[in-house]
Amino acid sequence: MLGLPDGIRGCLFDLDGVITKTATVHDAAWQEMFDSYLRERSRQTGEPFVPFDPVADYENFVDGKPRADGTRSFLHSRGIELPEGDPGDPPGAPTVHGLSNRKNEILLRRIRSDGVEVYPGSVRYVRAARDAGLRRAVVSSSANTHDVLAAAQVEDLFEAVIDGLVAEREHLRGKPAPDTFLAGARALRLEPGEAAVFEDALAGVAAGRAGRFGCVIGVDRVRQAGALREHGADVVVADLADLQERP
Repeated sequence: MLGLPDGIRGCLFDLDGVITKTATVHDAAWQEMFDSYLRERSRQTGEPFVPFDPVADYENFVDGKPRADGTRSFLHSRGIELPEGDPGDPPGAPTVHGLSNRKNEILLRRIRSDGVEVYPGSVRYVRAARDAGLRRAVVSSSANTHDVLAAAQVEDLFEAVIDGLVAEREHLRGKPAPDTFLAGARALRLEPGEAAVFEDALAGVAAGRAGRFGCVIGVDRVRQAGALREHGADVVVADLADLQERP
């Protein structure tokens, strides 16, 4: 009924791009933050302004990663090095944490103004997993996971949440390291081989493979099925509802 191998007792779901349609909101927030910074840098240095690419730059440098890692990764791709700063830096300060905090400020503004959409097929699948007796957790690098789940009105479907706040508190490495997914399995009292990982980001799929989970499901929202398989997906679907139609 769920398209999973025998022996799977629980499901670890990424949030953005798997359960909720906040990937586009994140993308827009990254673009607004980076373009503002790059324009100001261009004015100060005389270098040409090259905007953030909402497809290639988002997928290659920030998608699925903890916020500061995404900021650092994109800046490195442009040959830009900034001080790390401190997590409490004001939004927009010329540090990795300052730019990251500005991105989060923009994201929260957009969530409050526009709300959060879910993928209906994913919500049906999570409910089917619950009804089948499978354990369920959300594993996301976002520090806003609880806010997003509440805005989407789906927080009651999950027994545990491993988010960016938990990762920081417990010193868990971000995806593509498997640490957060392993923490999700522990929260559900499962061995990695008993859990299925559901991911749309290449870094997340790689994390699932690195953690040796029982099954890694790649969710192809942006036509990158081949890359998802290359990074470790056992199965690739366009929507979680497709799993329920597999023989």
